[in-house]
Amino acid sequence: MQNIQVTKRDGRTEAIDLEKIHRVVTWAAEGLENVSVSQVELKAHLQFFDGIRTQDIHETLIKAAADLISEDAPDYQYLAARLAIFHLRKKAFGQFEPPRLYDHVVKLVESKRYDQHLLLDYSEAEFDALDQHLDHWRDMNFSYAAVKQLEGKYLVQNRVTGAIYESPQQLYMLVAACLFANYPKATRLDYVKRFYDACSLFKLSLPTPIMSGVRTPTRQFSSCVLIECDDSLDSINATAGAIVKYVSQRAGIGVNMGNIRALGSPIRGGEAFHTGMIPFVKHIQTAVKSCSQGGVRGGAATVFYPIWHLEVESLLVLKNNRGVEENRARHVDHAFQFNRLMYQRLIKGENITLFSPSDVPGLYTAFFADQEEFERLYVKYEQDSSIRKKTLKAVDLFSMFAQERAQTGRIYLQNVDHCNTRSAFNPAKAPVRQSNLCMEITLPTKPLQDIRDEQAEIALCTLSAFNLGALESLDELEGLAQLIVRALDSLLDYQDYPLPAAEIASKRRRTLGVGVTNFAYYLAKHGVRYSDGSANGLTHRTFEAIQYYLLKASNELAREQGACEAFADTYYAEGLLPIDTYKKDIDGVCAEPLQLDWDGLRQAILTHGLRNSTLTAIMPCETSSQITNSTNGIEPPRGFVSVKASKDGILKQVVPEYERLKHQYELLWRIPSNDGYLQLVGIMQKFVDQSISANTNYDPARYEGEKVPMKLLLKDLLTAYKLGVKTLYYHNTRDGAKDDQGEDMGGCEGGACKL
Repeated sequence: MQNIQVTKRDGRTEAIDLEKIHRVVTWAAEGLENVSVSQVELKAHLQFFDGIRTQDIHETLIKAAADLISEDAPDYQYLAARLAIFHLRKKAFGQFEPPRLYDHVVKLVESKRYDQHLLLDYSEAEFDALDQHLDHWRDMNFSYAAVKQLEGKYLVQNRVTGAIYESPQQLYMLVAACLFANYPKATRLDYVKRFYDACSLFKLSLPTPIMSGVRTPTRQFSSCVLIECDDSLDSINATAGAIVKYVSQRAGIGVNMGNIRALGSPIRGGEAFHTGMIPFVKHIQTAVKSCSQGGVRGGAATVFYPIWHLEVESLLVLKNNRGVEENRARHVDHAFQFNRLMYQRLIKGENITLFSPSDVPGLYTAFFADQEEFERLYVKYEQDSSIRKKTLKAVDLFSMFAQERAQTGRIYLQNVDHCNTRSAFNPAKAPVRQSNLCMEITLPTKPLQDIRDEQAEIALCTLSAFNLGALESLDELEGLAQLIVRALDSLLDYQDYPLPAAEIASKRRRTLGVGVTNFAYYLAKHGVRYSDGSANGLTHRTFEAIQYYLLKASNELAREQGACEAFADTYYAEGLLPIDTYKKDIDGVCAEPLQLDWDGLRQAILTHGLRNSTLTAIMPCETSSQITNSTNGIEPPRGFVSVKASKDGILKQVVPEYERLKHQYELLWRIPSNDGYLQLVGIMQKFVDQSISANTNYDPARYEGEKVPMKLLLKDLLTAYKLGVKTLYYHNTRDGAKDDQGEDMGGCEGGACKL
């Protein structure tokens, strides 16, 4: 063995040193419970040969430690992570100790991997001050899944060669430095340090575009893009062009196509017949898939339609595996829009009439802007025998929707009346006509007529999340809200905009979407559950504090920098807050009183306005939950150990504090129905000014013949509507796979919106 030579990372060779290998594994195991150094070494099955690369030895040890992660020995996720961090730093710096921050930034600016503004905006002395504050040992708090996600998606690297150029702590510090670069020199280092601490200690969770992009020369960081398409060829083609631009920059797309006329409608006064929606949906699908995101996969989009569209029966099956490719669009997701009248027709056993929007003037506009006017026009057009229409039983149409949602899992729902009457925006001035890829953003849009259109409105939303599991007290939210509102608001001016319609709208409205992650751990930590109502009061207090402190932070920023230009389009400008417009049925499931000074806040907003039109949106947090070692967003975990596929293989992650709290966690498939979860979503929605990525979940084994009753599916849709839920995202069906290993539910395919 002594004669075996190893090849080091720099190409030099030296005699193998088994003790050195043992020391590294022993170092990685220090302070961890129920881990064995010898077990890792045995599991590695190292086969030494002359010339073996030290890099290969290290990677084999990392994999061996990762394979040992289990419910019985969760700390192997930290042992594997430490070995991976050691390996990562060797790749990035050629040594374990990271370089001086200033020298590092100079080197990466010179190689054009960092934005040159870092050296123009900050002095060497300021970088040294930040370097003094930076704590590289926080890298040891990551789980293995987090390190692999950082390596795969976030750290600045050469994606062709796999070379990595920075460490996680440098990432956090430089993101903070970029976001506060324009703050006065007297205060900005304090903001940078505080924001760095909040992110690197996992109090705040940042989305993929910010983590991977801020500090680099690429400057497009909005997670969600909402584009509305009008009923014209020019608009459809402009929409496709806009999609290509944004997909190439990793954004998830929401596309509203609901105003396009139906198959057979006259064109140019009857000169031609319209080919219908499907060819144009397929055209949009092609645009979505035309660019890869980071070379990994094509983009992703959700397309929106009103449930009363004349072609709805064909649109509902677009995701279905039956049928031929010509009449399907399976590579985007589809969302259908409902309102009060549609639900009333279902409850009363009545009919729903389908129309082409082109045949019923004013109906499509009123569907979002004015519910009473919509109902008046709808009934009027139903009675007009000259208008082309089709009539279906409401229960049949709802059942068709529910069936396709159950079979594909990816047919979504938007309650457009809740999105407008319980919104941040006054629908008479700025109606909300769509959501986004993951069904949590509800912002005004205007159709794009051409690619440089400055009258159109493409809505962007910049995301982040509070890690509820890392909070010791709700009082912490005040300081964290100040940091995240200031950071995200700065981002709106810091980033570039590929299209005028996006830049003009973004800078007028300055919309933010701050959500939460680690909710399941938060409930377990407090000894309450999803299913039995015990979490209702805690959820009410928590989301009240979140919205209150975010509004307060935006109000204080407005005092300093002025309210956003389009503030008058919001209900906030009228003194109406979420606590004034929520669905009052929520009071029947949660009688928790308000805890904070909303009247004082209302007066401050009326006096100084808000810097941001929206503040909250609850996103899935599918990827970022791994970085902060959190449970996904607001979802209950499927198992104590989740197994998530990545391009680096299978990543196992154990729920936080498994040993102490395993009897407190409520696993997804042990929850008896959606009722408790929907109540919690409704309580959150009382305060959240945008929407919530909320899922419905069904285990067929609970029902006769292993078939979920249609009656139950419809009941859950009605329950969600009654509780003020604005949107529904995935429909998850337990497929009988082994859930104690927690197979992953998928997440926001397409990358960016997955916070």
